Amino acid sequence: MLDKIVSQINEIVWNPGLVVLLIAAGLYFSFRTRFVQVRRFKLMLKSLFSKKEGAQGISSFEAFCIALSGRVGTGNIVGVATAIAFGGPGAVFWMWIVAFFGASTAFVESTLAQIYKFPHHSGYRGGPFSFIEHGLGKKWLGITFAAITVLACGFFLTTVQSNGVSSAIKNAFPVAPLTSGIALAVILGLVIFGGVKRIARVASVVTPFMALGYILMSLVVIGFHIQEVPAVFASIVTNAFGIHPVCGGIIGSTIAMGVKRGIFSNEAGQGTGAIVSAATDVPHPAQQGLAQAFSVYVDTLLVCTATALMILCSGTYNILGSDGELLYAGAPELANNYVNYTQSAVDTVFKGFGSQFVSIAMVFFAFSTIMAYYFYAETSIIYLFRGREGKGEKVAIRIFQALMLAAVVFGAVREADVVWQLGDIGVGLMAWVTVIAILILCPKAIKSLKEFEKVA
Repeated sequence: MLDKIVSQINEIVWNPGLVVLLIAAGLYFSFRTRFVQVRRFKLMLKSLFSKKEGAQGISSFEAFCIALSGRVGTGNIVGVATAIAFGGPGAVFWMWIVAFFGASTAFVESTLAQIYKFPHHSGYRGGPFSFIEHGLGKKWLGITFAAITVLACGFFLTTVQSNGVSSAIKNAFPVAPLTSGIALAVILGLVIFGGVKRIARVASVVTPFMALGYILMSLVVIGFHIQEVPAVFASIVTNAFGIHPVCGGIIGSTIAMGVKRGIFSNEAGQGTGAIVSAATDVPHPAQQGLAQAFSVYVDTLLVCTATALMILCSGTYNILGSDGELLYAGAPELANNYVNYTQSAVDTVFKGFGSQFVSIAMVFFAFSTIMAYYFYAETSIIYLFRGREGKGEKVAIRIFQALMLAAVVFGAVREADVVWQLGDIGVGLMAWVTVIAILILCPKAIKSLKEFEKVA
């Protein structure tokens, strides 16, 4: 009964209107900013390493690493695999489209977050709830968004990450899901109890290391299947438009899965990148917007593409119809063990090592992502207690910390399908509110960009 209810809610939240809204918003912001994601690419890189202004916030690079750690998670390994399983190779094309146009969306939401940030004893804070309240004058909607963020990031999305870790570890090592869930919760607790500064320090070390290591491994695997690469790119493009006998009948799923998994992974328009952007101490709001736009590229065009090419070049995947029937059986023995698509791809080159490598990568990816989710949810709690800081805020945060660590353990032992649907609901609800808000407030971000470009 629970699974059925969750599935119905997911269908309502992720109706075709949201898919159209996300793509249309990315197109609109791209034209309004005159394709800032391409035109100002060099400035994006420069903005990453800008020195912070004072002691109150975190640096652009630290914010980039926290946001990237939130973006680079199980969505880059399991999410890409599920996109291929239910949408075929063409889903990857739509993930690229979402990333390209989503970079402009990330710019707008992060710039607005800087404009409407507020001070706190732990540093600057803010996000969609702040610019919804002060930019749109809708305090009730800001409070609603903050509550959704606590629920989505603190519980729904957290269970997705811990479930991915427990599944990957179970495939590679004789470790029970409960054991891996408890271990992940303990390690996470050591970081989140140290506050935002510790989260920023850990993210700035772990995130670049894990992303680079994963991409290097993928290049080796792809290199061993280099002869397959031209055909794989051709299948990605042709399948994206249903020009294939296998995937022609699931073109709707191809587009929907590409957009859904693209947003789940790169978070453009979800509002989470805006939350961490508000915490930075930079000379100009648009500067942080540019830094966050670059993180979308790193997540999808590098890490997600690395996973997709490994799976597709190795042929370790299946394509499923809407009722679960096998439309293409590249690896029938894997059934719907999506994480094993990636593990088996690595195994085609490093026999017996794929499961272990992907499991270790999943631990790093999921750990850093849950760490970022905590930051998003904690900031939302701080917003909800604005004007009432003190003991009440501290108690609320401690209770939340305990519940979130429990969610890590819960997610590790649950079945993957219901966990992923809960995660999709959380992402979808946040995206609906954020995208509509930034469409209305877009002129302020455009004005900020023009001002910055005069002095940059």
